[in-house]
Amino acid sequence: MRKPARRLLTLFTVASTVAALTVQGMLLSPASAATGTGCKNVAQPTVAGATVQSMSTSDKATDILLGVPAHCEVTLSLTHPGDDDKVQVTVWLPTSTWNGRFQGTGGGGYATSLQLGGISLGESVATLPSAVKEGYAAAATDSGIGFNPLSPSAWALKADGTVNTGLLTNFAHRSIHDMTVAAKQVVASFYGQQASYSYWNGCSTGGRQGMMEAQRYPADYDGIMASAPAINWDTFVPAELWPQVVMNDLKTYPSACKFKVFTDAAIAACNQGDTVAGGLINQPETCNFDPRSLIGKVVFCDLVFQTITANDAEVVRRIWEGPKTADGQQVWNGLPKGAAIDMVAGTTSDLLGRRSGSPNSLIADWVKYFLLKQPSADIATITPSQLLTLIGQSQTEYKAIIGTDNPDLTAFKDRGGKIIGWHGLADQLIFPQGTVKYYQRVQATMGGAASTNDFYRLFLAPGVGHCGIGGNGPVPTNVLASLVNWVENGQAPATLTSSASSLTEGTITRNICLYPEIARYNGQGDRKVASSYHCAA
Repeated sequence: MRKPARRLLTLFTVASTVAALTVQGMLLSPASAATGTGCKNVAQPTVAGATVQSMSTSDKATDILLGVPAHCEVTLSLTHPGDDDKVQVTVWLPTSTWNGRFQGTGGGGYATSLQLGGISLGESVATLPSAVKEGYAAAATDSGIGFNPLSPSAWALKADGTVNTGLLTNFAHRSIHDMTVAAKQVVASFYGQQASYSYWNGCSTGGRQGMMEAQRYPADYDGIMASAPAINWDTFVPAELWPQVVMNDLKTYPSACKFKVFTDAAIAACNQGDTVAGGLINQPETCNFDPRSLIGKVVFCDLVFQTITANDAEVVRRIWEGPKTADGQQVWNGLPKGAAIDMVAGTTSDLLGRRSGSPNSLIADWVKYFLLKQPSADIATITPSQLLTLIGQSQTEYKAIIGTDNPDLTAFKDRGGKIIGWHGLADQLIFPQGTVKYYQRVQATMGGAASTNDFYRLFLAPGVGHCGIGGNGPVPTNVLASLVNWVENGQAPATLTSSASSLTEGTITRNICLYPEIARYNGQGDRKVASSYHCAA
């Protein structure tokens, strides 16, 4: 049986949606842009707090098959004194197609950047080829930890069993800043002029990196696209072991098929008549569907007829509810109703049909390596009360390094910086309420909704899974173009366009509304077309 960790790899290596970075009426290229004259002209940069050990350059011809234009590839090796690390920074510089801008590309999972060779993915999954194809000079870094998004096993612990805080700091924030500082110097050296504007493009870990840049290094970027950001890392990562703990506590391990029965039932109960693409829930937090209503229902799953049990329903109810203290205080959000459950509640069966939990490696490894400091630890024995203790430990030890939840963005705003964030409401890996609550805290800190919307706008996409992969909903398609238009032309987006394709329903379009508004059906017109909806409270 395919495990959640394997499915997660697909999230980072398969395009979610090929995004068009041109929007009618937008000016997407500066009036003038220099042309590089050859890698040999690049001067080695300097980075405060780090030592650049070496630099190599290579001229790359146009890759007609992959559509990647000719570019200069610069590779830097740097280290931080006292941390014994070796960090790689890679900068790609279009030779004749530069649009005058710089783009920092984000990572996913435990990878600081998704440097996937010549693979060019959709807008939500930034890579060097994707950026360079659109005319950007772009950079990526491995933070000294490599490019494995699924596990930190190669770098989390030192030989003596203690956490490698130097590499964790690189992953959390330091290497993205170093990469940005170095890359901007490389760009200026190669083209003979600085980039007119600098943009961050990232989803998941990349979204967290973008928000960390705004919080810690507000001078690095003019515009930040932060999709499904993995902020609150110190809390949400261990908290998402909750579904496994619940299943172990109840000794009940529903299959993915059984879980889908509950998800589909919730969507049917709470879609308010919106059955396009299988149904979308506009407001999962107000969905009152009770999973216990399915107790006794006979379903055909895993090639046999099965009956939904009280324990099946209780597992789902507690997963949706999220972890709470003994006195009922909410520790973290539950999985949103309408999102696939098996990403965080993976199960498997042996040859005799006995089921057990199959924890997502992203979650399990944080607990094993950074909290228990025991890679071989059996996390199946963790009780609900023990998990609450581990969440508290994670907050105490790592919030200051990787929390990324500082709501004071004054320095970034004062520089004229802009942020567009979006999050799928059916995100099965990073639950959207964490982003919503952070945004509300920013509003409270920065002078209210209107003041915040002047520089930071949040959009919630109904039915959309993590970074646009999974779920039924149309995926935002013009986010980076909207950000460029806002930064350079002062036109703040009121909506984001989105689309999806279905063999049965064809193309579906929607306008994703500015939070807290949602798309309401006009009462007439084709439900598959964006013009049939309007944004309303």
